[in-house]
Amino acid sequence: TFHINWFADGKLNVAANCIDRHLKERGDQVAIIWEPDVPTEDARHITYRELHEQVCRMANVLKAQGVQKGDRVTVYLPMIPEAAMALLACARIGAIHSVVFGGFSPEAIAGRIEDCASRFVICADSAVRGSKHVALKANIDAALEKVAGVDAVLVVRHTDDPVDMTPGRDHW
Repeated sequence: TFHINWFADGKLNVAANCIDRHLKERGDQVAIIWEPDVPTEDARHITYRELHEQVCRMANVLKAQGVQKGDRVTVYLPMIPEAAMALLACARIGAIHSVVFGGFSPEAIAGRIEDCASRFVICADSAVRGSKHVALKANIDAALEKVAGVDAVLVVRHTDDPVDMTPGRDHW
């Protein structure tokens, strides 16, 4: 019998590998270029240093809301830089992220939240698809009427569309 056991006691952190190790030599270089859906809006260029700052900030917000290593976090965001920041923030603190496609219905979102026993959700106010806005926060609210157990919803301001906020649960 032949058995190989590689890196059995090793520990990796995706956030450290994707960001931290680049700070010293590439901190001021662009890590993310984001092109908006609307051609008249400016692209965003985010450096490794800026990305590190935002990922650490989001990780601290998650921890302040009670997210710990092993907790599940449902991420329901459009294709914006904050989506990458949310995933990297989860990785930084050891939380497990479950990405839900922005086109899912409230029923499908509720099923995903229930299946992974997520206690935390990160969403945006709305997403832009072509010329219309999709109310992501409203979809989360409708999903949470069907499933229990979510302690906090973190809302990213993306479109500045008005949204209902549930006191004690929802946070910008």
